[in-house]
Order: sequence, then C-alpha cells, then structure tokens
Amino acid sequence: MATKSNQSYDIKKYHKVRKLYEDGLRRIQETHGQALQLPKGVAKIDDLTTDEAKERLHQIVDGLITQIMLTGRPILKVPNRSSSNIIWDEKNDMLLMGQKTTSKSLLSLSSATDMTRIAKVMEIVNDLLEQNLHATKRDLYYMDVKGFGGEQKNSDALIEDLATILRSTRNSTHIIASAMGNCVGRLRIRDGNDILDLSRMGSQGWQVNPALDNVEILETDAEFVLVIEKNAAMVRLAEARFWERFPCILMAGRGQGDMASRMFLRRLSKMGLPVFLLVDADPYGSYIASVYMRGSKRLSYESPFMATPDLHLLGVLAKDLDEYNIPKEARLRLTAQDKKRAKELLKEDFIKANKKWGDDLKLMLKSEEKAEIQAFTSRGFKFLVDEYIPHKLETGDWI
Repeated sequence: MATKSNQSYDIKKYHKVRKLYEDGLRRIQETHGQALQLPKGVAKIDDLTTDEAKERLHQIVDGLITQIMLTGRPILKVPNRSSSNIIWDEKNDMLLMGQKTTSKSLLSLSSATDMTRIAKVMEIVNDLLEQNLHATKRDLYYMDVKGFGGEQKNSDALIEDLATILRSTRNSTHIIASAMGNCVGRLRIRDGNDILDLSRMGSQGWQVNPALDNVEILETDAEFVLVIEKNAAMVRLAEARFWERFPCILMAGRGQGDMASRMFLRRLSKMGLPVFLLVDADPYGSYIASVYMRGSKRLSYESPFMATPDLHLLGVLAKDLDEYNIPKEARLRLTAQDKKRAKELLKEDFIKANKKWGDDLKLMLKSEEKAEIQAFTSRGFKFLVDEYIPHKLETGDWI
C-alpha cells in the first residue's frame, strides 16, 4: 500500500476535501458507540448473526404452529413495502419503512399461495443458516421452480418479505445477490481467510463480496472514497493509479449499485471517510445518487445499513457540460422518459431541501441535454483523470 509520503497532491488546493475528512473523524469520535436514532413510526431492522437469525426464524415458525393448534387459522403479518409506507427521515436524511403490515392467512384463497411459498423460503433459509452457507437469489429460485410459479421475480419478492418479517437485513438470511461492484485503492481487507491489499489488485480491483459477514476492513490511509457509476471510468482512474495522487479508495457501482456495494460503502463512510459520486449527467444519474444517499423505496427497510447520507454528488453536473467545454456532438438529447424522471425527482422532499441539486436538474430540463461520463474523452483520454476530477475536488465544486 502506498504511504502518505508518496502523495503528490497540492494540500493547499486539497484543503476542502481534507476538512471533510477531519470533520468525519471528529464525528466518529463524538458518536462512538451510539446507535442510529430513528424516528417514531418506523420499523427497526437489525443486522443479525447467524444464531440470531435462526432464533428469530424459529420464533416466527413456532408462532404459526401455535396459531394452528389454537385457532386453525394461522395469520402472518408481513411489513408493507409499498410507497405509502415509506418515510423520509429528514434528520438522518434517509428513506425508511414504516410500521404498516399486511396480513396473510393460510386459509385465504388470496394468501394461500404466498403463505406456501414463504414457508418454502423459510425452509431454505433455515437450511442455509444451519449449515452456515450462502446462496444467491438465483440458487433459491431453482430450489423450487414450479413452486415459485416459474418466475424468479416471485422468489425475489419473498426473500425481501422474509427479511422484513424477521426485521433483519437480507444478508442476515444468507441469501445474497451476485457480485457486481469493484473496489481498488488504499485499503487492506480480510476476505475469508485471505488478506488483500486493494492497491495491488490491478485495474479491475477486488470484486465486492456479497457475503459481507466474511469481510473485515483492516486498515486504510485513504482520506475519501470516490464511487463511479461506470466501470470503464473506474478502470481509467485505476490505470492512472489515481489513489497515489489523491489518497482515496475507488469503487465502481456499475449503475445503481448492488446491495453489497452499498453496504460496503456504508461501512467505509462510518469510518469517517467522505464519499463522492461520479455519475452520468442525466436524470438517472441523479436517481442513482439519491439511492446511494437515502436508500431505495423498495429496500427502505435496509436504509440504515446501505444509505450514505453524507455522500456528495461530484459530477457530472448539468452545468459542467458548458463549464468544461464538452462539444455539442458529445451530448445527447433528453428523452421523454428522462424528462419524466427529472420531474419526479424534483417532487421529492429531499431534492426540494437541496436547492443546488434541484437547480441542476432544472438546468438539465431547460437545456434538454445530457451526457455520459465518457463524453469527457472528447477533451482527450487523460482529461477526466488529470483535469476534471482533480479540479472538482480542489475547488469543492460538488452537491
């Protein structure tokens, strides 16, 4: 791993990022050992150990058996994950799931299929927990293709239902998504039995392990994290060994970012590291930023473990296209779907509370233009790495 004596950045120009780093460390010291204070009316979710998850699962099953013996009409209360039960916690700046539930009965025609399928998922999860194994969502689907109606979307939804029933993160059930995100830079971790130096992992870096209960952060001398929407852009930064110029960790979310990547990013941010995000200059890029910052509505119950509220949108901002002289031929026209997404975002409370972000979306709508990160290649292959990102960091030009 590179040492701080090798850093070549200009500390005088870099002071705004450095201050964020020092503020983050101070905040960690002040809040050490304090649990996240959630508002009233939201569901409390826990990241469980294997034994804790087994215990909760057995309690749920025992409760259903007791209902069968006493009434013959077992009812399972499933937390409601619809938009009507999503709350924006302004203080913590994240989307959370409320306490509304939906009742499912084994003897109801409308619920019998769901109950049968949930029971199957419970059985599979119990086997995984007993054997301390992990399985992907695809693995679970193939355990009972016919029972899940021949469509993986049915089993995927039930996995999330079971996690909310257990009041746990999905990772606590040992059902994980396929690996997607990559990470490289000034960080040493333990992944299973292996100790990895991510500054020596090549341009593709370490693929974030979805089984994060097997991953431990050992040490870092990074002062911030830079998350990039596109893997190609991260590879360009990795090839230039950007972390030797600016002491950082690079992550590629490959779009919105999978659960494991967002959970790992949350861990890094809790160490006091400022987080910056680089996305395409389009409404979907802003949506990706909102998911990283506040969590998604679909997985709002996991926001305390996946959202990074202190994240800063470094770019690409709509205003940057003119400020950095991106040629018109490298820009694209907003589609009708783009405009719809931008208008939907402007209605969100967290956008209304961030004038700078709202103004940038309005500029995008006014210009009717968007651009990918790769549009900066029109200014030269090294422009993104040598000019754009360093200048944004040095001037504090972020949202």
